[in-house]
Amino acid sequence: MRKPFPPLFGLALAVTLGHGTLLHAQQRPALEIVLPEASQVTATGPVVQARNMLSLSKVRELLAASFPLRLHFRVELWSEGSIINHIERTTEYDVVVRYTAMDKQYEVIQLVNDRPLSLGKYARIEDAEGAVARRTRVAITALSVRRRQYYLVTLETKMLSLTDLDEVERWLRGDLQPGLTGAASPGTIITRGLRTVAAKLLGSESAEYEASTPMFRVP
Repeated sequence: MRKPFPPLFGLALAVTLGHGTLLHAQQRPALEIVLPEASQVTATGPVVQARNMLSLSKVRELLAASFPLRLHFRVELWSEGSIINHIERTTEYDVVVRYTAMDKQYEVIQLVNDRPLSLGKYARIEDAEGAVARRTRVAITALSVRRRQYYLVTLETKMLSLTDLDEVERWLRGDLQPGLTGAASPGTIITRGLRTVAAKLLGSESAEYEASTPMFRVP
C-alpha cells in the first residue's frame, strides 16, 4: 500500500489515545520536524521538537506519584517510488522523565545511540517540560538522488508501571545487572532495559503523535 504523502506544510498530526484529557489549546501537545536549509539536506539531519508533552493533568498527577514517563521517538527518511514509497533510513531515541520525591525534583534524561544524556533536574514541572521540548538534531541525512524525499517522525508516550520503578531506577543510574558480561556499554543496557520494561505500561495514559516534513528534492 502506498505510504501517504506528508502534509503540504509539514503540520504535526497528534492522536491521543486512552482517557487523558487535553488542556486548553495553547498547551496542547505538539510534535514537529523541520528540514535543514535546502543546501544542507545531504550534510545534516532534520530537527525534532515535542512541546507540551507534560501538559495533561493525568500525566502530571502520575509523575508526581513517581511514575516515570517514557517518550520514544522514531524518525524515518522516505523516498518517493513509482508505486510505493520506500523507507531509506531510520533512527530512534528516548526521553525519560521521572519525579524523585526525596529531592522534590523532576529529572529528564535523553537516550541517543545507547548513551544516556542528562537534560537536567528541575523543581518545577514547567522547566522539566521545557527540557523535554529541547530541539534535537537527528543524525540521518537525505540521499543524493533525484526522486523526492520526506521525513516522518512518530512519538509514543507511555507511563511506566509501579512494578517497574526499581528497574528504571537502576537503569537511569547506569547500574549493571549482576552477571552481565561482554563489551556492552552501560548505555546499551539502559536502552535495552527500557525497551523491555516498556511492555508493562499504564495503557490508559499512553499516546501517539506523528509529524512529517514536506516533500523535497536534493538541489
